[in-house]
Amino acid sequence: MKNQQFYKQHRYLFDTALVTLGTFLLCLSVEMFLLPYHILSGGVAGLSVALYPLTGIDTTLNANVLTIVLLVLGYLVLGKGFFVKTALSSILYPVFNTLLANTIQVPDIPVTLAALYGGLIGGAGVGIVMRTGASTGGMDVPPLILKKLLWNEVSIASLVLLVDGLTVLLGLYTYGLPHVLIGLVSVFTSSYAVNKLLSWGQGAAAKQVQVISNKWEMITTRITQELNRSATIIDATGGFSRDERKMLMVIVHRQEYRKLLEMIKEADPYAFVVTTDVAEMQGEGWSYQSLI
Repeated sequence: MKNQQFYKQHRYLFDTALVTLGTFLLCLSVEMFLLPYHILSGGVAGLSVALYPLTGIDTTLNANVLTIVLLVLGYLVLGKGFFVKTALSSILYPVFNTLLANTIQVPDIPVTLAALYGGLIGGAGVGIVMRTGASTGGMDVPPLILKKLLWNEVSIASLVLLVDGLTVLLGLYTYGLPHVLIGLVSVFTSSYAVNKLLSWGQGAAAKQVQVISNKWEMITTRITQELNRSATIIDATGGFSRDERKMLMVIVHRQEYRKLLEMIKEADPYAFVVTTDVAEMQGEGWSYQSLI
């Protein structure tokens, strides 16, 4: 019990540090690249840029206000669960934005490079936050509200696309097509960075191993004790001999795979082993938490 509490406390501190780092990177991309170069990216930064010609409100101030307003709106409509997962990043966002707006040195680079690096750095920040099971809030809120109140049968991805599309149309009206095309560079690179961060440590970095052996009990014990993994025991029947036997199925990280093979061979040199790459893992011990 004490070890479990110790783990939870340290996990909470580690996740808090990651949310702080991710939010800082997101704000760095906003204040160093996206807002100074008026890039029509996704999120509240892109919406603030699109609104600037119509309102004349400072883009940093607009982004900060939108973030807090959407956080409150999310709490009222989506409930406490959403608020808890979003509050830290949404509170840090205007703090970091304001600090960086007054201190950051904006680089003198072509606007296309600003869109590229703004998207990559911002996407990395969002990905880091999402890895903890949290959310950066902002423009995540409208699609979730639309799904809850109006179109429950429509997927979140479709609603996000709808909201982003409306933002792009607004930017097309206020800035014109060239700005929209440059903004798409930021959107695509941001999406790429988010996906890379979320898939890091998964995908082909994990292996599914199936083992048929008479020493399956010994192998299972070693997997549990030495790798701290669980193996699934499956009843199997030999296609030729019709003999009843046990088959083990275990998923391990790539760096654990070689040790697992050594353990199997030590227990049973004649064990039959089949290995495949794993595209995705969901469940205790593997997946990042759901965001909603």
